[in-house]
Amino acid sequence: MANDRHSNQGGSEQQSEFKDQVIYVGRVTKVVKGGKNFSFSALVVVGDGNGRVGFGLGKALEVPSAIKKGIESAKRNMIKVPVTPNGSLPHPIQGRFGAGSVLMKPAPQGTGIIAGAAVRAVMEAAGVHNVLTKSLGSSNPHNVVRATFQGLAALMDPYTVMTNRGLDQAEA
Repeated sequence: MANDRHSNQGGSEQQSEFKDQVIYVGRVTKVVKGGKNFSFSALVVVGDGNGRVGFGLGKALEVPSAIKKGIESAKRNMIKVPVTPNGSLPHPIQGRFGAGSVLMKPAPQGTGIIAGAAVRAVMEAAGVHNVLTKSLGSSNPHNVVRATFQGLAALMDPYTVMTNRGLDQAEA
């Protein structure tokens, strides 16, 4: 009964607005006196394909519940990514989190997304279509995704940079 109430609240407009992708599902085992307790964690990326993207981690006793919790968490933690008209990044950037590091470089039209699985999911959800990336250091999906988000959050829109420097767009 409670599940019906929650599914009706979301409505179909939210399902069509955001595209979600599961990056990693892990099984966690807790050994207790009576045996083993299994639970699942899911790392999920959600984006609108137009510059807004977020990631979330959901934990539950069943995989679908963990994915649902991850999607809800990702929708709460969204960031805005500046995307150029050709579907690339405005400038090169490197994101770091823990031992993971991700190098992201703009690419010309038609290049596509050159990236590993975790970074590719983030770029597709954000609406970036032409980018070159290299994941350095840790290959842990959690660290790679967090490093990617750290880099994307540090990106600056060229128009904002020009106004901060006191230039108008005609001078550039």
